[in-house]
Parts: sequence; structure tokens; C-alpha cells
Amino acid sequence: MRQLRGLFCYHQLLRNPTIPSPSNFSTVITTRAYASVQGMSVEEAKRKAAFAAVDNHVRKNQIVGVGSGSTIVHAVDRLKERNAQEDLNIRCVPTSFQARQLILDAGLVLSDLEREAQVDITIDGCDESDDNLTLIKGGGGCLTQEKIVAAFSKEFVVIADYRKNSSALGQQWKYVPIEVVPFAWKQVKQKIESELGGEAKLRMAKAKAGPVVTDNSNFLLDWYWGGEGDKDWDQVNSRIVMIPGVLETGLFVNMAQKAYFG
Repeated sequence: MRQLRGLFCYHQLLRNPTIPSPSNFSTVITTRAYASVQGMSVEEAKRKAAFAAVDNHVRKNQIVGVGSGSTIVHAVDRLKERNAQEDLNIRCVPTSFQARQLILDAGLVLSDLEREAQVDITIDGCDESDDNLTLIKGGGGCLTQEKIVAAFSKEFVVIADYRKNSSALGQQWKYVPIEVVPFAWKQVKQKIESELGGEAKLRMAKAKAGPVVTDNSNFLLDWYWGGEGDKDWDQVNSRIVMIPGVLETGLFVNMAQKAYFG
């Protein structure tokens, strides 16, 4: 274990039996980092995680995917600082309306997936992560764009505060967000509940009458699966995505390489 910019880092070995090797498994190394300062505020924890990720992974002349959510605000602040100090010459691909505004307000170069064939590094937050770096995302409603940008990135790094770090999904976060086509939301809800159990709730807006509407003009179903027992999240994700009317889920399986937790 070594200390890195106020964070403790360690490597966790995971075995993946689906990839052939001489011993019938391959070793995948994932990295988690934790703040070494005791008793810090949640906001300070977010800031430390974001700054560490930007400092350790962003290089000059890169295409950088910018995630969404409250922790990303600190990442963009650090990108702005480093760009002013080092003239990074980076181009930023947003994952939401919020991310686009953060990029523009910071004076960074705005790009998109039409201009960039591939993103070098995407930094994004999460609602919860387990020991395998399987993520739940979409609490902010931006899960589809976030997954697309992460999927077309060479490296995907997660940043979050200590509350999002769990050994298994469901310990801290109780539902999986699912983006659905509006006219089929009720049929999708019934299908999920009948095939996978639990309850899928249409997410209602707090500052307007009616449901939350995503950047893609869709609705969100929040699936409360019950939180108990181990699940094959790769299989669960595939089953939900195959339901007609589902655009994407907030399950990010085998996508993140590293996670920084303040």
C-alpha cells in the first residue's frame, strides 16, 4: 500500500473465468483509492477523489469524456486549473446537458462523438460500486449518454465519495435506474416485475408536475430489486436491455478499470 496525493491506493486481483489462459483464468487488476484524511466532509471527499483521478490520468492532447453529477464538478474544476497551468490542449466530450455546461463554463474545448472516433479517458461518478467495480449509475438521469461515452473510451475511471463504496450492490443504493421509451413505460414496468421481481417505479419530478424527462426525452423506471443476495449483474443487465421499450440500464458491468473514493 502506498500513499498518493493524500490517498491510499491498493490493487485488487479479480479472476475472470470467461477469458482463456493457461490456467483457465486471467487476472484483471482494478485499482481503488481511499482518502487518508479522517473525518473529512463529503464534499471534500468528492474533491480529493476527483483531483486524484484528473492528476493521475489526464495527459496533454487527450480526448476526455466528462461525466455527470456533483463529483464531476470538482473534476472539471481541476481540468480548468491544469489547463491554465499546463496548456493541456484537451477536447472534452460531455455525457449530459450538465456536463456540456460545465465544460463551456470552464473555458474548455467542447467536442462530441461525431468529431471523436474514440475517447482517451472518461471520468465519471457512480451511485454505488461493488468489489468488482460493477456500478449503479443514473441517479441523475444521464445513464445512457454516460454509458455510451464510457463504452467508447480507452479508459474509464470512476470517482466518488466514501458513501458509494460497497462490497456488494444494494448495501448503499437500493435501485437500478432504467431509461425507457415513454409510451411503453407501463409495459416495461410489468415485464421487469414479472420476470425479475421487485418493484419498478416511474421516477416523478420534484420541480414539475409529472415524471422526470431525460436529456433524450425519455422516462426513468427505478427498479427496486430487494437488495438481498448475490446477483449475476451481467445477466440481469442483458435481460432488462432485451425488453422492448428499454433504452439502457444504469448497470455498468465490466466497464470501469479504476475507482477513486474520497
